[in-house]
Amino acid sequence: MNRLHATKDFWLAALRADGPAFQDAVAETGPEAAVPSCPGWTVADLVEHVSATLHWVRELAPRGVIDRPADPVIPDPRPDWPAALDHLRREMTGTIETLDALDPDHPSWTWPAQARKAGFWQRRMAHEISVHRWDAEAAAGRATPIETKLAADGVNEVLDTWLPAGRRKGPTDLYGVVHLIATDASYEWFVRLRGAGIALLDTGTILDSDDHHPRAEASGTASDVLLALMGRIDPDNLLLTGDPRLFSPLRAG
Repeated sequence: MNRLHATKDFWLAALRADGPAFQDAVAETGPEAAVPSCPGWTVADLVEHVSATLHWVRELAPRGVIDRPADPVIPDPRPDWPAALDHLRREMTGTIETLDALDPDHPSWTWPAQARKAGFWQRRMAHEISVHRWDAEAAAGRATPIETKLAADGVNEVLDTWLPAGRRKGPTDLYGVVHLIATDASYEWFVRLRGAGIALLDTGTILDSDDHHPRAEASGTASDVLLALMGRIDPDNLLLTGDPRLFSPLRAG
């Protein structure tokens, strides 16, 4: 595994870039357009989801306690489209300002048990908005890749946070080793599948000589690897060798 040492400043810079790009894409597309990467969703649904998530994180992250907050609240009835876009703008600005004001070590509830610090949300929201920015641009017919280093950290987040926390979308009965490669950067990951168990391996101590489980390799740009893990593009967009079934247990979205 490659350790990127991403920081609060890195994640906030990503939010400041992808937040306005997300707003531009949804404003361009309009509320009724379908979001092909989120089956069953319209752009209005996507805006509603992102706005509610931003508001929820803006309230929970600074509380200084680690107990679970109430779930996000979806407004009912839904506001008209100009009001929804204005609400999105205010929530994006307010959440970025809130996260920027927090020390990454500030106590905060998080859904993986091991974090419990505000830095989790600085990272999580950078990736939440980057992927949804891609969704919105896909709805507009002009999706652009996620920035390489951000995407590589997003792959790390899937493997070190989503999957260990039990947020797997794929099967849990396969065994083997999966090698992921970001071809546009010097990043690679080895993951060992043990049925319901999963382990992200250090690239210096990875393969046992007596391990005869199936293996697979998936390579592509960091953006495509992340988008495949998050269910946005088909894994066939990657170069897959070995047992292709082994990629599916890594799906988190």
